[in-house]
Amino acid sequence: MATLADSRPAFTRLPHPAPVADEVRAEVLANPGFGSRFTDHMVTIEWSEEAGWHGATVAPYGPIALDPAASVLHYAQEIFEGLKAYRHPDGSMALFRPEANAARFNASAKRLAMPELPEALFIAAIEELVRADAGWFPTVEGGSLYLRPFMIATEAFLGVRPAKAYKFIVIASPAGNYFKSGAPAVSIWVSDYTRAAPGGTGAAKCGGNYAASLVPTAEAFAKGHDQVLFLDATEHRWIEELGGMNLFFAFADGSLLTPPLTGTILPGITRDSLITLAREEGLIVREERYALDQWRSDAASGQLVEAFACGTAAVVTPVGKVAGPDGDFTIGSGGPGQLTGKLKARLTAIQRGEEPDSHGWVHRIG
Repeated sequence: MATLADSRPAFTRLPHPAPVADEVRAEVLANPGFGSRFTDHMVTIEWSEEAGWHGATVAPYGPIALDPAASVLHYAQEIFEGLKAYRHPDGSMALFRPEANAARFNASAKRLAMPELPEALFIAAIEELVRADAGWFPTVEGGSLYLRPFMIATEAFLGVRPAKAYKFIVIASPAGNYFKSGAPAVSIWVSDYTRAAPGGTGAAKCGGNYAASLVPTAEAFAKGHDQVLFLDATEHRWIEELGGMNLFFAFADGSLLTPPLTGTILPGITRDSLITLAREEGLIVREERYALDQWRSDAASGQLVEAFACGTAAVVTPVGKVAGPDGDFTIGSGGPGQLTGKLKARLTAIQRGEEPDSHGWVHRIG
């Protein structure tokens, strides 16, 4: 039987009976926030053990019919990705490194015993949705179209084994600023909770990892902080990542450090891009373990001059203050640093088509 993996992807397009009214959409796009409003369409592709990937459809955004015994509801076979589409100055639309998202999606699928999705099909599904909802790009400065591809196990059964049926879906949301505080630098709380342990699913982008972070994140919010910092599970000493972002540390000697990818940290695409750009700027980039006590000491001595977090949603965000049960400390002046600003400006200029892309990262949507 021929499947979507065997040929050029073909999508069935269903008409939308009642798209969002133009005036309502304009109001949303003028103040989109993050992840609270969604576009008119969604893309769905089915997978079964017998047919493989099939039934690619662009349809009106709406509820998913799901059996109460669907495996995802009981055994959490669920993975997702996050990337953005940008409107370039010439009016064209583009994605940033979608091939990297496709590769990470499949790495997550493999870890959770789910079927891998051909890279071409992953990208084609995203392109189809962006074309269908091209009128949903925000009008605010820095706005983009946030894309959420995800896969869930849909087979109805109660038994601990990989499901035999899955649904891949892509939805989109107009996006503005990720952090609501509007502060020039974020404050983070050092959690006593653990995000991931060696041999676990820390390197996979699955919902369970984020569910486990909700209590410590709420704790950070309750204490007046913007994000939560997780340390390693073994010694509870080494810095790993924030609730949904990787971390970088900039030193007075011109070097940049970020924790290594040892299986407990999500391999961020923004992280990887920043490493490349930093090396182009002549910086020595070290992927090494970094202890919380050393961070505190280096901040006090002035050896550490900046720290920043990065991820698809927030892009690059300065870290100004760190607090925990043992007290708090400030990085540099507590505000944005020059290097943080420079790297963010370069990265966003490439993403938005305002600077030449010498790396082949920009994927234009025809």
